[in-house]
Amino acid sequence: MNTLTNRYLAATLRSVPAQRRDEIASELRASIEDMIEGRTSDGTNPTAAEREVLTELGNPDVLAARYADRRLQLIGPTYYLVWLRLLKLLLSFIPALAGTVVAVVKAAEGQGFGAIGTGVVIALHVIVHISFWLTLVFALIERSQTAVDLPEWTVDQLPDTPVRRGIPLADTIASVIMLMLTIGYLPFQHYQSWVHGTDGDNIPILDPALWSFWLPALIVVLVASVIFELVKYRIGRWTWALFGTKVLLNLAFAVPLAWLALSDRLLNPALGVRLSWLAEADNRNSLGLAIALGAAVVVVWDLVDTAIKTRRQTA
Repeated sequence: MNTLTNRYLAATLRSVPAQRRDEIASELRASIEDMIEGRTSDGTNPTAAEREVLTELGNPDVLAARYADRRLQLIGPTYYLVWLRLLKLLLSFIPALAGTVVAVVKAAEGQGFGAIGTGVVIALHVIVHISFWLTLVFALIERSQTAVDLPEWTVDQLPDTPVRRGIPLADTIASVIMLMLTIGYLPFQHYQSWVHGTDGDNIPILDPALWSFWLPALIVVLVASVIFELVKYRIGRWTWALFGTKVLLNLAFAVPLAWLALSDRLLNPALGVRLSWLAEADNRNSLGLAIALGAAVVVVWDLVDTAIKTRRQTA
């Protein structure tokens, strides 16, 4: 008969081991009938009583899992923390490493800025694969109920009390990334820029003559700035000594940049051949002035903000 009880039994028994189905069917049917009888004895309509009993028993798949002693979860508590720790470890460096390697290779092949997008896509693919395959392995271990000798937790594994830092890690990472991108762009634009001659050859944005001194000097300042960011994070807060070093580094980069821009020595003169508006001296002077003012505004803003932070953290 296609009663609610029969349908409930069928839905439950389909997910239990075949060798136990008869036993479970008899036990469950008897329980359902007893519960219905208990309600009808109080005057409840048999149809309503049946519906109430089955509703109380809940989802038949959940009930079947209890009969079969089967967990309704992908990764249970036994291995969850190990899975989470290993997942965080693998995702912390493998996707970035794979994406960087691919981006460098594609850039060397002449893909230009498109290499960055390719690297990001590869990194995302690696994240998906690591998450999927690692979770699958742990799910199989969980389902097979294989005994894994996990190390016991001890108080020695307790982490140190976190120290409230005045230099956030996110800020340091962002600063280092921007500096490294700037360092990389200086030689990159010499071999691959967005301006090309009529013959298809690359036209560097910056004057190639600057490689005799100024560009290597600016790269040295940028490398020193990267080291400064790491030292600053290690110290954990702003000090007036760090502020003074920051002033020197900012001026060491901004002053030569502004001077080169104002003296029309920063940009490649060959750009005027392809970009007609740069062929006019007034336009070049206006652009140089804009670059110099932009560098000055950035430096002043950065130093004012840094001075405020230093004053707060040393008060």
